[in-house]
Amino acid sequence: MSIQPVDVVYTAVATAENGRDGRVASDDGKLDVVVNPPKEQGGSGAGTNPEQLFAAGYSTCFQGALSVVARRESVDVSGSRVTAKVGIGKTPDGGFGLTVQISALIPDVDPATAQNLVEKAHQVCPYSRATRGNIDVTVSVA
Repeated sequence: MSIQPVDVVYTAVATAENGRDGRVASDDGKLDVVVNPPKEQGGSGAGTNPEQLFAAGYSTCFQGALSVVARRESVDVSGSRVTAKVGIGKTPDGGFGLTVQISALIPDVDPATAQNLVEKAHQVCPYSRATRGNIDVTVSVA
């Protein structure tokens, strides 16, 4: 699979201090949060963590892709919600890896149409494209 060129129209910039037990902030000040490992990883759980931030970004991006696909298909997805669950754990080689479960709730759309929209959104969502072949991502309709 070759990397396609991107005509960049926006670049987000964030800087982390002290890794998973510190702080991360965007250059424009709109994001400035304390990060701590969750209790499940031996941390305090007092702040957010990279997995929550990734889940927030992925669910938002996927929701946008779903809306684009729905418009193309002339389907009304107003009131829809996308949830991303990002898991982190050890891999067989001793490193760490991620998993993602995307679930879309699309009211007033029949299950077959909803599933079709979700699968198409997964093909166009930039987060899905970036993770494809790298981590286990499943998509479903709630």
